[in-house]
Amino acid sequence: MRPAFGVLALVLTAGCGDDGGGAGGPGGGWGGPGGGRPATLVATQPAVVRPIADLVEAIGTAQANESVTITAKVTDAIRQVRFEDGDFVEEGAVLVELTNEEQTALLAEAEANVRDMRRQHDRLRDLLDQGSVPVSDVDEARARLSGAMARYQAVVARLDDRLIQAPFTGLLGFRQVSAGTLITPGTPITTLDDVSIIKLDFAIPEVYLGVVHPGLELTAESAAFPGRQFEAEVKTIGSRVNPVTRAVPVRAHIENPEALLRPGMLLTVKLTTSSRDALMVPETALQQRGAETFVFTVVEGKAAMTAIDLGIRRDGWAEARSGLLPGQEVISEGVLKVRNGVPVRTAGDGGGRPPGRGGGRPTAQSGD
Repeated sequence: MRPAFGVLALVLTAGCGDDGGGAGGPGGGWGGPGGGRPATLVATQPAVVRPIADLVEAIGTAQANESVTITAKVTDAIRQVRFEDGDFVEEGAVLVELTNEEQTALLAEAEANVRDMRRQHDRLRDLLDQGSVPVSDVDEARARLSGAMARYQAVVARLDDRLIQAPFTGLLGFRQVSAGTLITPGTPITTLDDVSIIKLDFAIPEVYLGVVHPGLELTAESAAFPGRQFEAEVKTIGSRVNPVTRAVPVRAHIENPEALLRPGMLLTVKLTTSSRDALMVPETALQQRGAETFVFTVVEGKAAMTAIDLGIRRDGWAEARSGLLPGQEVISEGVLKVRNGVPVRTAGDGGGRPPGRGGGRPTAQSGD
């Protein structure tokens, strides 16, 4: 047994006699002299004050400024169609002409009656000036002339009903009739939309009712035109809040000179309710621990965990409502490698040792 104890004593003596080669001895370990851990390479960015806007997003539907389905007022056959699918027409343009032979003949008869009644009236008025006829005869002639003119106007109105005209300037839809078609009142002929202005209808939560008002500007986007924004302006706010959805309807107007937007299109609405300045940090700097949000700042070369009150996030930036000062450096890259109080360095610093391959225990240096 005595030789075994001698071997154990020799091993313990050899392990304790190395003053400079141990991990905790002078000049040894991972961190060079003093045995500290190597500084972690990170990237930092300052907290900056940036203007931000509070946005309300919604989905809206485009409506035409004016929209109508063109129909006939009378029952008759179509003699001529004067438009094509998708034509742009001015107000008063004749779109369809119905058969009007009977009305044309009645118009000629009414014109003849008016001329005859006017001659009789003028002749009796001349005789009245000469004292040859009583005043009552002239009054009767004037009444007959008025009746003839009224019948003439009635025939003209019926003749106008045979000319179907555009009630306003706009864009026509598909033609649904042809020459020779017998149409009745209510028969659809085509559609007409005024798309010079698009009415955009959408709904917002009632909590925004106090900040949305007529004249407020907004932008709208369509999947048909990616990357393009259409400027709009709030015109009307609905008088009632939906008791089920707790949303209030809003109508905005979009100028549409190129006629790119069409009725029925789905648009994404972004409405700016207010603008303010906020202290922002990169979203990559954020760390979450339960309900608490924090970032790592750099204090005297070491990472310091700093709790913040998180606000809105937008375009890769997050609002720090409290906990930071403008210009204060926060770690934006390499956050997962650091802990509170560990040494850190940035790419421009000379000290420390970058992590990664080759960042393990230092190798022995050759002596003199």
